[in-house]
Amino acid sequence: MTTSLQHSSKNTIKTPLLGVNVDHVATLRQARGVGYPSPLEAVLLCEKAGADGITIHLREDRRHIQDSDVYEIAEQLTTRLNLEMAATSEMLSIAHEVKPYWVCLVPEKRAELTTEGGLDVAGQISHLKPYIQDLQAEGIKVSLFIDPDEDQITAAVNCHADAIELHTGTYAELGLAGNTNAQKDELERIKQAVSIAKNLNSELLVNAGHGLTRDNVNAIAQIDDIYELNIGHALIADAVFVGLEQAVVMMKAAMHK
Repeated sequence: MTTSLQHSSKNTIKTPLLGVNVDHVATLRQARGVGYPSPLEAVLLCEKAGADGITIHLREDRRHIQDSDVYEIAEQLTTRLNLEMAATSEMLSIAHEVKPYWVCLVPEKRAELTTEGGLDVAGQISHLKPYIQDLQAEGIKVSLFIDPDEDQITAAVNCHADAIELHTGTYAELGLAGNTNAQKDELERIKQAVSIAKNLNSELLVNAGHGLTRDNVNAIAQIDDIYELNIGHALIADAVFVGLEQAVVMMKAAMHK
């Protein structure tokens, strides 16, 4: 099973692409245990509005996205599917069947409300390196969700990942707390991380995401060599007030202003 269209990984424009995470459409559905709203319908609306890719996270506890969502979305989307998942044998089997364009390996804790930080690649190279090779042998590109930390970036490069996604949660939280100076420092840390990554491997794609909103996204989008931003919660929250298609349009406008 493959997506209906496998897009190139080359971004020919200076501003980053927008990957939309639709997990929280499924969160709303699961809250009532009913069949709506449909994550697939959300995907199709996001693509219509200009999303460059779609992200979904199939968690081990299935708290929002379900297995059936993964298969339906993979069959019908027209951009690129980025499947976030933990590096487990169960998820590897599912990835083999679905063959998303991207797999993004993320840390996962059962008690957390959302992903709280980056994957400790440096501490589990012996597990992750063959896991990544297995996915790549199936024609799947692999990204690692990591903190903007030199040791983690170096480990990701040593694991031969195709991309990294830098965790922007700390940057976002500092802004929400009104800690402007610390947020600026974290922004510089992210910029430096991008530079380190590209110096280590110029072919490595560098994405970013977590906690990004229309209010804070532009500074991240202006960083040279950021390939794609993955945004979910804030965009779905905007959709409550303006509709999903308009929320995508507004987020892209905030990125590119």
